[in-house]
Amino acid sequence: MGNVPVIKAALLGAGTVGGGVCQILEWQKDEMPKKLGASVELKKILVRDTKKEREGIDSSLLTDSWQEILEDPEIQIVIEVMGGIEPARTCILEALRAGKNVVTANKDLLAEYGRELLDTAEDQGVDLMFEAAVAGGIPIIRPLKQCLAANHISEVMGIVNGTTNYILTRMTADHMEFSEALALATELGYAEADPTADIEGHDAARKVAILASIAFNSRVTFQDVYTEGITKITAADIRYAAELNMVIKLLGVARNTEEGIEVGVYPMLIPSDHPLATVNDAFNAVFVHGDAVDDAMFLGRGAGKLPTGSAVAGDIFEIVRDIQAGCTGRINCTCYKNLPVKPKEEMQSRYFLRLHAEDRPGVLAGIASVFGNNNVSIAQVIQKSAAEGTAEMVIITDRVVERHFRDALLIIKEMSIVKEIPSVLRVYGK
Repeated sequence: MGNVPVIKAALLGAGTVGGGVCQILEWQKDEMPKKLGASVELKKILVRDTKKEREGIDSSLLTDSWQEILEDPEIQIVIEVMGGIEPARTCILEALRAGKNVVTANKDLLAEYGRELLDTAEDQGVDLMFEAAVAGGIPIIRPLKQCLAANHISEVMGIVNGTTNYILTRMTADHMEFSEALALATELGYAEADPTADIEGHDAARKVAILASIAFNSRVTFQDVYTEGITKITAADIRYAAELNMVIKLLGVARNTEEGIEVGVYPMLIPSDHPLATVNDAFNAVFVHGDAVDDAMFLGRGAGKLPTGSAVAGDIFEIVRDIQAGCTGRINCTCYKNLPVKPKEEMQSRYFLRLHAEDRPGVLAGIASVFGNNNVSIAQVIQKSAAEGTAEMVIITDRVVERHFRDALLIIKEMSIVKEIPSVLRVYGK
């Protein structure tokens, strides 16, 4: 192809994902001129410690000076894989204002400051791409922005945290309790030393905020997402779910309703025949419903050095094509609507309630009466006798408004016939 242009880039961060990006760019070196009409060359890599040995990374590229990168007119693409809010936010804003295109994998930053970053990119006519911020190697951001742009999307939901999915898979398949499954996930490297962001649902909530913003063309932030984790799930809940022909998954669910956007992350019972029910171990999947496409599902590895590096490198390639065509800044912020986000109390769901009550006639009727008085309809009941005059009961409700269910629950908790309510979970479905 003769001489092809060389696009210079800088990498901010040389950790797991940064190493993956370097590896993939090296693998693709001979292919890039044919794929892109140009090649990409890393000119600088920003790190805290330039003396530290990093396998597979050319130490001559290392620098601890951000200004050196910012002030280099040759560098047209900045790739941020440091994570965290600062200094990533400042670096990205300064890079965009300097007319540089940016690729980021930073979900924390986008879920809170996405509007500021995207508006800045738009003002400067440069690209800001973030495919790797949600679901690792699975293409979902670009499909929502481009391939599915001709749809009104009414729902986007998914399993977007591999750690919690692995834990729930082990609890289901191996009949483990939560603490055992978490210990195994930590031992195998699926869970961080501090797993709070994963097991409490915060990581998934950031990703769902980004997905909802793009799917519904209206800004949703991390603070908007009602979040519950999986720490209270027990082996008993999973057994009852199986009896109901369901499985329990930590789902991020966003719905675009006539009254506003409903968005939350919580463990849910989902029918065993739903495509998401069979997504196991550390895999992620995102399920989208649009008026034209109907249902579509995106499945793959949601984290890891090479899967996440794949998404970052794909964004780099897209920016190179835009640079070559002179059309950077083509697609940035797509949030042109200003839809309300429903408060938690007004959201609607079906519920799974497991309780221990006195084992005598009239108990179920008394509980059903409280639900009925609070506009909660019961769809299904499983009742089992337990020891010493106590019955274990599982109640599945029809779809109800959250505040009506919570009002009923407060009364039921105070009833003398009710001894304990070990579990309250949501159930996916109409």
